[in-house]
Amino acid sequence: MARIGLLGCGRIGQVHARSISQIEGATVTAVADAFAEPAQALADSTGAQVLDPLALIESTEVDAVVIGTPTDTHYDLIHAAARAGKAIFCEKPVDLSSDRIRDCIAAVERAGVPFLTAFNRRFDPNFADLQTRLRQKQIGEVEIVTIQSRDPSPPPVNYIQSSGGLFRDMMIHDLDMARFLLGEEMVRVYAVGSALIDPEIGKAGDVDTAAVTLTTASGKICQITNSRRASYGYDQRIEVHGSDGMLRAENVHETTVEIATQSGFTRAPVQHFFLERYKAAYHAEMSHFVAAIETGSAPTPSLFDGLQAQLLADAATRSWVEGGPVDLT
Repeated sequence: MARIGLLGCGRIGQVHARSISQIEGATVTAVADAFAEPAQALADSTGAQVLDPLALIESTEVDAVVIGTPTDTHYDLIHAAARAGKAIFCEKPVDLSSDRIRDCIAAVERAGVPFLTAFNRRFDPNFADLQTRLRQKQIGEVEIVTIQSRDPSPPPVNYIQSSGGLFRDMMIHDLDMARFLLGEEMVRVYAVGSALIDPEIGKAGDVDTAAVTLTTASGKICQITNSRRASYGYDQRIEVHGSDGMLRAENVHETTVEIATQSGFTRAPVQHFFLERYKAAYHAEMSHFVAAIETGSAPTPSLFDGLQAQLLADAATRSWVEGGPVDLT
């Protein structure tokens, strides 16, 4: 039985608790949060005990920790968990500083503990199948990857101010997906962005509409577009063009029913937000983490993957600020 401690009992902590409850051989034994009410509510629903974060990490009744706390707390919690010899599951971004992520890599390597960076979209059944087909060369050699990611509406401006910006907060998922699909590292990043939805986001020093072009050493190209607004729901699409054809992962709709009348063809709306769209992905990534604990294998995405995505997000931010491409080593 994998005994898991949840650090952070907010929305994402509740998602992970639900996933763990559905995995045979895993249980939540302890929870911790900066606020007593959500911690007690999650403890009541899981049968776990409420502890303070360090006590949870050091508990002999906890084999692994899931870090779903604010980003600025990850660094200290990762180091504490590594010292305690616990397996670590950490939400993205690992940290807003690539140097601090490197420190975390060193601490985890010294401790020799499993670590998973929670880029859950790799575990989406549609995107995972697409990646498998690419590795099987079903469309020959990959030439262009196109990723579209649009949220239904922007988050509050006070969240924007502490998020690290769209490239580090929202697009980092897509930057990791680009690496996942291309199977190569990027050598050039070129980003543009605007505040077209809410002028307050621009005043906060961020953008709500952005596009990035990534290039690999072999010349493969990835184009990513992000928007904080989509009037029709949560827009998540990927298209890959190759030498022998094309692969496409479309949006997931609320139902598969389509009606055809004299007015045309009509389908159900797309699923509204990430909790619905990536429900299966959250379960699959937690199952992968639990399996790694049980077998002693290295989970993926790794902490190195977290670093690489952060470096791409940093380069995209720099490119947007400077107004030109950024070359990577």
